Amino acid sequence: MVLVAAQSIDMATSDFDLTFISTSLINLIAISVIALIITRKFFQLVNRLEKKQIKKGSDPTSARIIARVFKTAVIVIIILLFGEHFGMSLSGLMAFGGIGGIAIGMAGKDILSNFFSGIMLYFDRPFNIGDWVSSPDRNIEGTVVEIGWRITKIVTFDHRPLYIPNSLFSSISVENPGRMTNRRIKTEIGLRYEDADKISAIVDDIRTMLKQDENIDTGQTILVYFDAFADSSLNIMVYCFTKTTVWAEWLDAQQAVYLKIIEIVKSHNADFAYPSQTLYVERNK
Repeated sequence: MVLVAAQSIDMATSDFDLTFISTSLINLIAISVIALIITRKFFQLVNRLEKKQIKKGSDPTSARIIARVFKTAVIVIIILLFGEHFGMSLSGLMAFGGIGGIAIGMAGKDILSNFFSGIMLYFDRPFNIGDWVSSPDRNIEGTVVEIGWRITKIVTFDHRPLYIPNSLFSSISVENPGRMTNRRIKTEIGLRYEDADKISAIVDDIRTMLKQDENIDTGQTILVYFDAFADSSLNIMVYCFTKTTVWAEWLDAQQAVYLKIIEIVKSHNADFAYPSQTLYVERNK
Protein backbone atom coordinates (compact mmCIF):
# COMPACT_ATOMS: atom_id res chain seq x y z
CA MET A 1 0.00 0.00 0.00
CA VAL A 2 2.81 2.35 0.91
CA LEU A 3 4.71 1.50 -2.29
CA VAL A 4 1.60 1.96 -4.44
CA ALA A 5 0.90 5.34 -2.85
CA ALA A 6 4.50 6.41 -3.23
CA GLN A 7 4.58 5.31 -6.91
CA SER A 8 1.30 7.14 -7.59
CA ILE A 9 2.64 10.35 -6.07
CA ASP A 10 5.94 9.86 -7.94
CA MET A 11 4.09 9.46 -11.26
CA ALA A 12 1.99 12.53 -10.52
CA THR A 13 5.06 14.63 -9.83
CA SER A 14 6.80 13.37 -12.96
CA ASP A 15 3.75 14.27 -15.06
CA PHE A 16 3.86 17.82 -13.73
CA ASP A 17 7.67 17.93 -13.88
CA LEU A 18 7.96 18.67 -10.15
CA THR A 19 11.61 17.64 -10.08
CA PHE A 20 12.28 19.70 -6.97
CA ILE A 21 10.31 17.17 -4.90
CA SER A 22 12.65 14.39 -3.79
CA THR A 23 11.77 10.71 -3.52
CA SER A 24 12.36 10.81 0.24
CA LEU A 25 9.82 13.58 0.63
CA ILE A 26 7.33 11.62 -1.46
CA ASN A 27 7.83 8.56 0.73
CA LEU A 28 7.45 10.68 3.85
CA ILE A 29 4.17 12.19 2.65
CA ALA A 30 2.79 8.83 1.50
CA ILE A 31 3.66 7.03 4.71
CA SER A 32 2.36 9.90 6.85
CA VAL A 33 -0.99 9.96 5.06
CA ILE A 34 -1.41 6.19 5.30
CA ALA A 35 -0.36 6.18 8.96
CA LEU A 36 -2.92 8.88 9.74
CA ILE A 37 -5.67 6.97 7.93
CA ILE A 38 -4.84 3.69 9.69
CA THR A 39 -4.58 5.41 13.07
CA ARG A 40 -7.90 7.18 12.60
CA LYS A 41 -9.68 3.99 11.55
CA PHE A 42 -8.17 2.09 14.47
CA PHE A 43 -9.23 4.80 16.94
CA GLN A 44 -12.78 4.72 15.54
CA LEU A 45 -12.85 0.93 15.98
CA VAL A 46 -11.57 1.19 19.56
CA ASN A 47 -14.16 3.89 20.36
CA ARG A 48 -16.97 1.69 19.02
CA LEU A 49 -15.77 -1.30 21.03
CA GLU A 50 -15.48 0.87 24.15
CA LYS A 51 -19.07 2.12 23.82
CA LYS A 52 -20.27 -1.42 23.10
CA GLN A 53 -18.64 -2.76 26.27
CA ILE A 54 -20.11 0.06 28.38
CA LYS A 55 -23.60 -0.66 26.97
CA LYS A 56 -23.14 -4.33 27.92
CA GLY A 57 -22.62 -3.27 31.52
CA SER A 58 -18.82 -3.21 31.74
CA ASP A 59 -17.21 -0.74 34.13
CA PRO A 60 -16.82 2.58 32.22
CA THR A 61 -13.49 3.36 33.90
CA SER A 62 -11.96 0.00 32.94
CA ALA A 63 -13.29 0.23 29.39
CA ARG A 64 -11.79 3.69 28.91
CA ILE A 65 -8.38 2.87 30.31
CA ILE A 66 -8.12 -0.23 28.09
CA ALA A 67 -9.10 1.86 25.07
CA ARG A 68 -6.50 4.51 25.91
CA VAL A 69 -3.78 1.90 26.43
CA PHE A 70 -4.49 0.47 22.97
CA LYS A 71 -4.42 3.94 21.41
CA THR A 72 -1.16 4.84 23.12
CA ALA A 73 0.42 1.53 22.08
CA VAL A 74 -0.54 2.09 18.44
CA ILE A 75 0.92 5.61 18.44
CA VAL A 76 4.20 4.36 19.94
CA ILE A 77 4.43 1.50 17.41
CA ILE A 78 3.77 3.84 14.49
CA ILE A 79 6.44 6.26 15.70
CA LEU A 80 8.98 3.43 16.05
CA LEU A 81 8.16 2.00 12.61
CA PHE A 82 8.22 5.48 11.13
CA GLY A 83 11.70 6.14 12.50
CA GLU A 84 13.03 2.73 11.51
CA HIS A 85 11.75 3.13 7.95
CA PHE A 86 13.76 6.31 7.56
CA GLY A 87 16.96 4.81 8.89
CA MET A 88 16.83 5.59 12.60
CA SER A 89 17.65 2.51 14.66
CA LEU A 90 15.47 1.37 17.53
CA SER A 91 18.28 2.01 20.00
CA GLY A 92 18.64 5.51 18.60
CA LEU A 93 14.93 6.14 19.03
CA MET A 94 15.07 4.86 22.59
CA ALA A 95 18.06 7.06 23.33
CA PHE A 96 16.26 10.03 21.81
CA GLY A 97 13.20 9.15 23.88
CA GLY A 98 15.35 9.07 27.01
CA ILE A 99 16.85 12.47 26.31
CA GLY A 100 13.44 13.83 25.36
CA GLY A 101 11.97 12.39 28.53
CA ILE A 102 14.56 14.20 30.64
CA ALA A 103 13.87 17.45 28.82
CA ILE A 104 10.11 17.05 29.21
CA GLY A 105 10.56 16.10 32.83
CA MET A 106 12.49 19.29 33.50
CA ALA A 107 10.13 21.49 31.51
CA GLY A 108 6.84 19.86 32.43
CA LYS A 109 7.09 18.45 35.94
CA ASP A 110 3.44 19.21 36.69
CA ILE A 111 2.28 17.59 33.46
CA LEU A 112 4.15 14.38 34.24
CA SER A 113 2.94 14.44 37.83
CA ASN A 114 -0.67 14.69 36.65
CA PHE A 115 -0.09 11.97 34.06
CA PHE A 116 1.32 9.42 36.50
CA SER A 117 -1.27 10.38 39.12
CA GLY A 118 -3.93 9.66 36.49
CA ILE A 119 -2.43 6.20 35.96
CA MET A 120 -2.51 5.58 39.72
CA LEU A 121 -6.17 6.63 39.83
CA TYR A 122 -6.92 3.96 37.25
CA PHE A 123 -5.10 1.25 39.22
CA ASP A 124 -6.01 2.27 42.79
CA ARG A 125 -9.62 3.02 41.81
CA PRO A 126 -10.59 5.30 44.74
CA PHE A 127 -13.56 6.26 42.57
CA ASN A 128 -15.12 5.40 39.24
CA ILE A 129 -17.03 7.38 36.65
CA GLY A 130 -20.50 8.06 38.04
CA ASP A 131 -19.41 8.00 41.70
CA TRP A 132 -20.36 10.76 44.11
CA VAL A 133 -17.13 11.97 45.75
CA SER A 134 -16.14 14.73 48.16
CA SER A 135 -13.01 15.96 49.91
CA PRO A 136 -12.96 17.34 53.45
CA ASP A 137 -9.63 19.00 52.63
CA ARG A 138 -10.89 20.98 49.65
CA ASN A 139 -14.19 22.40 48.46
CA ILE A 140 -14.77 19.43 46.17
CA GLU A 141 -18.05 17.53 45.95
CA GLY A 142 -19.96 16.15 43.02
CA THR A 143 -20.22 13.33 40.50
CA VAL A 144 -17.20 12.05 38.57
CA VAL A 145 -17.91 12.27 34.84
CA GLU A 146 -14.43 11.80 33.37
CA ILE A 147 -11.01 10.56 34.49
CA GLY A 148 -8.40 11.77 32.03
CA TRP A 149 -4.64 11.34 31.81
CA ARG A 150 -4.09 14.84 33.22
CA ILE A 151 -7.31 16.03 34.86
CA THR A 152 -10.47 14.59 36.38
CA LYS A 153 -13.80 16.25 35.63
CA ILE A 154 -16.35 16.44 38.45
CA VAL A 155 -19.79 18.03 38.11
CA THR A 156 -21.12 19.57 41.33
CA PHE A 157 -24.72 19.17 42.46
CA ASP A 158 -25.53 22.64 41.14
CA HIS A 159 -24.16 21.51 37.74
CA ARG A 160 -20.85 23.40 37.86
CA PRO A 161 -17.98 21.50 36.20
CA LEU A 162 -14.75 21.18 38.20
CA TYR A 163 -11.50 20.31 36.42
CA ILE A 164 -9.08 18.93 39.01
CA PRO A 165 -5.41 18.08 38.30
CA ASN A 166 -4.87 14.39 38.99
CA SER A 167 -1.80 15.10 41.13
CA LEU A 168 -4.04 16.80 43.69
CA PHE A 169 -5.66 13.47 44.59
CA SER A 170 -2.31 12.14 45.87
CA SER A 171 -2.17 14.83 48.57
CA ILE A 172 -5.80 15.06 49.77
CA SER A 173 -8.25 12.63 51.33
CA VAL A 174 -11.24 11.68 49.22
CA GLU A 175 -14.56 10.38 50.49
CA ASN A 176 -16.62 8.15 48.23
CA PRO A 177 -20.20 8.18 49.56
CA GLY A 178 -21.22 6.43 46.35
CA ARG A 179 -19.79 3.20 47.77
CA MET A 180 -21.80 3.34 50.97
CA THR A 181 -23.78 0.21 51.79
CA ASN A 182 -26.26 2.16 53.96
CA ARG A 183 -27.20 5.76 54.75
CA ARG A 184 -27.62 6.98 58.29
CA ILE A 185 -30.56 8.70 59.96
CA LYS A 186 -29.51 10.55 63.09
CA THR A 187 -31.66 13.07 64.94
CA GLU A 188 -32.64 14.35 68.38
CA ILE A 189 -36.25 14.72 69.52
CA GLY A 190 -36.99 17.25 72.24
CA LEU A 191 -40.05 16.60 74.43
CA ARG A 192 -41.53 18.82 77.13
CA TYR A 193 -40.45 18.42 80.75
CA GLU A 194 -44.08 17.81 81.74
CA ASP A 195 -43.99 14.66 79.58
CA ALA A 196 -41.15 13.10 81.59
CA ASP A 197 -43.32 10.18 82.76
CA LYS A 198 -44.07 9.24 79.12
CA ILE A 199 -40.47 9.17 77.87
CA SER A 200 -39.90 5.45 78.50
CA ALA A 201 -43.01 4.34 76.58
CA ILE A 202 -42.28 6.71 73.68
CA VAL A 203 -38.70 5.41 73.41
CA ASP A 204 -39.93 1.80 73.30
CA ASP A 205 -42.53 2.57 70.63
CA ILE A 206 -40.05 4.41 68.41
CA ARG A 207 -37.57 1.53 68.69
CA THR A 208 -40.27 -0.99 67.77
CA MET A 209 -41.39 1.16 64.84
CA LEU A 210 -37.85 1.28 63.42
CA LYS A 211 -37.42 -2.49 63.71
CA GLN A 212 -40.66 -3.01 61.77
CA ASP A 213 -39.95 -0.40 59.07
CA GLU A 214 -39.11 -2.15 55.78
CA ASN A 215 -36.84 0.74 54.74
CA ILE A 216 -34.62 0.42 57.83
CA ASP A 217 -31.76 -2.10 57.83
CA THR A 218 -32.27 -4.08 61.04
CA GLY A 219 -28.88 -5.72 60.53
CA GLN A 220 -27.26 -2.39 61.34
CA THR A 221 -27.20 -0.47 64.62
CA ILE A 222 -30.55 0.87 65.84
CA LEU A 223 -30.36 3.19 68.85
CA VAL A 224 -33.25 5.01 70.53
CA TYR A 225 -32.44 6.43 73.96
CA PHE A 226 -33.31 9.31 76.27
CA ASP A 227 -29.90 10.94 76.41
CA ALA A 228 -30.00 14.59 77.53
CA PHE A 229 -31.61 17.14 79.84
CA ALA A 230 -31.61 20.24 77.64
CA ASP A 231 -32.51 23.77 78.74
CA SER A 232 -36.13 23.47 77.67
CA SER A 233 -36.55 19.85 76.57
CA LEU A 234 -35.91 16.20 77.35
CA ASN A 235 -33.98 14.86 74.36
CA ILE A 236 -34.33 11.44 72.75
CA MET A 237 -31.63 10.29 70.33
CA VAL A 238 -32.71 8.32 67.25
CA TYR A 239 -29.99 6.53 65.27
CA CYS A 240 -30.47 4.00 62.45
CA PHE A 241 -29.54 3.14 58.86
CA THR A 242 -31.63 2.86 55.71
CA LYS A 243 -31.25 0.03 53.23
CA THR A 244 -30.97 2.43 50.31
CA THR A 245 -28.05 4.74 49.60
CA VAL A 246 -29.83 6.74 46.89
CA TRP A 247 -30.27 10.28 48.20
CA ALA A 248 -33.88 10.80 47.07
CA GLU A 249 -34.96 7.40 48.41
CA TRP A 250 -33.13 8.07 51.69
CA LEU A 251 -34.94 11.40 52.08
CA ASP A 252 -38.25 9.63 51.53
CA ALA A 253 -37.41 6.95 54.13
CA GLN A 254 -36.22 9.57 56.63
CA GLN A 255 -39.40 11.61 56.15
CA ALA A 256 -41.53 8.51 56.77
CA VAL A 257 -39.65 7.81 60.02
CA TYR A 258 -40.08 11.40 61.22
CA LEU A 259 -43.82 11.37 60.50
CA LYS A 260 -44.23 8.09 62.41
CA ILE A 261 -42.33 9.59 65.36
CA ILE A 262 -44.78 12.52 65.41
CA GLU A 263 -47.70 10.05 65.46
CA ILE A 264 -46.13 8.11 68.35
CA VAL A 265 -45.54 11.25 70.41
CA LYS A 266 -49.11 12.46 69.80
CA SER A 267 -50.55 9.01 70.65
CA HIS A 268 -49.09 9.36 74.15
CA ASN A 269 -50.66 12.81 74.57
CA ALA A 270 -47.17 14.28 74.69
CA ASP A 271 -45.78 17.15 72.66
CA PHE A 272 -42.54 18.54 71.33
CA ALA A 273 -40.75 21.22 73.29
CA TYR A 274 -39.79 24.62 72.00
CA PRO A 275 -37.28 27.07 73.47
CA SER A 276 -38.81 28.71 76.51
CA GLN A 277 -37.88 30.46 79.72
CA THR A 278 -39.58 30.45 83.10
CA LEU A 279 -39.52 33.74 84.98
CA TYR A 280 -39.96 33.86 88.74
CA VAL A 281 -41.18 37.24 89.91
CA GLU A 282 -40.80 38.04 93.57
CA ARG A 283 -43.74 39.94 94.98
CA ASN A 284 -43.09 42.81 97.32
CA LYS A 285 -44.61 42.26 100.75
